Amino acid sequence: MSSTTRETRTIADLVDEVVAGPLPVRITAYDGSKTGPDSAQRTLHIANHRAVSYLATAPGDLGMARAYTTGDLVVEGVHPGNPYDVLVDLERLHFRRPDPRLVLDLARVLGPRGLTPPPPPPQEALPRWRRVTEGLRHSFTRDREAIQHHYDVSNRFYEHVLGPTMTYTCAVFPDRESDLDDAQDNKYRLVFDKLGLKPGDRLLDIGCGWGGMVRYAARRGVHALGVTLSREQAAWAQEAIEREGLTQLASVRHDDYRNITESGFDAISSIGITEHIGVRNYPAYFRWMLDHVKEGGLVLNHCITRPDNRPRSTGAFIDRYIFPDGELTGSGRIITTMQDTGFEVLHEENLREHYALTLAGWGENLVDHWSECVDEVGEGTAKVWGLYLAGSRRGFERNVVQLHQVLATRPDESRLPRVPLRQWWAS
Repeated sequence: MSSTTRETRTIADLVDEVVAGPLPVRITAYDGSKTGPDSAQRTLHIANHRAVSYLATAPGDLGMARAYTTGDLVVEGVHPGNPYDVLVDLERLHFRRPDPRLVLDLARVLGPRGLTPPPPPPQEALPRWRRVTEGLRHSFTRDREAIQHHYDVSNRFYEHVLGPTMTYTCAVFPDRESDLDDAQDNKYRLVFDKLGLKPGDRLLDIGCGWGGMVRYAARRGVHALGVTLSREQAAWAQEAIEREGLTQLASVRHDDYRNITESGFDAISSIGITEHIGVRNYPAYFRWMLDHVKEGGLVLNHCITRPDNRPRSTGAFIDRYIFPDGELTGSGRIITTMQDTGFEVLHEENLREHYALTLAGWGENLVDHWSECVDEVGEGTAKVWGLYLAGSRRGFERNVVQLHQVLATRPDESRLPRVPLRQWWAS
């Protein structure tokens, strides 16, 4: 490097300047330069100027996601639907503060456009500060837009990735060798049993997705109502209800849960929706649930959490590509809010490892059906999903995120829970 003039510095030279320590992968670039170990199992190829611009103008996961999605950053040695191994490699990548003159060197490399950020890929949502046109954060309108951004991709695409259960929440694995579909069915069984449901009861499932919990309960004689902000989910779920002959017991509405006028439910399930509610809205959310479940009734909240109780956004990549406006905090914050609202919390458990296994299963499905998924949504969107599933799996494995189920009851005047003295469901 010392013998290299600033005017002739290569892409590899610039990479070496910002990386501290050995590179965990091989890096090659469009100018013919390369760096990193020849023995590396995986290679990142910087294919053009735009890749450099994406990486330089949005450092971190957002810039890398942009370049990867557009094909400007090519990962060799992994399937495009499952970049899990290279994400593990990159955990050993450490950066150092570069020389201030690096900006001038980048400008020379990038030419007339300099460090002007290129337009982001079409899969990317607007930044939060520009979403004000869709209403205040977690308003009816903006929540609907956020949900539709992620869930109204293509029901056929989700069928390929999720499998026949069409269940997009953490499964519960009896053991590590269990089949994903069996584990999803086991999750519904666990929720059903925790809620103590029996034939003739009334269940409300908030954020019901494609109606998996609704149909599971209806098959067992429960009157189940589901609600989702995704039009595509609601249509698919209603068709499935009709196919199974469950219309006398089950229904799914395309609506906001806040518009539900019925009350006095025997139980309410909230499976994978609290992440979209917003931490500041937890009191209102759980108060709404308290008002709509009968005295002595049970509620179960199942959602992604943080290992601590500080509310934080989901990160740039997740916010812009997967869950716009999503927020996470710890199970302690959720339990405290439920207690302050008036619920008595009966039980909670962390299913973090189960979600890592679930995401691995979805990743395998994506790889197995890669050509069909690309035909359905395009290669860019399919690659976003591969990156998202692999990165999320790694997050659960490393305890960056967790998954908690919290079971609670609305006390009646006796203040005695209408449940057995000890845990009544099989784990």
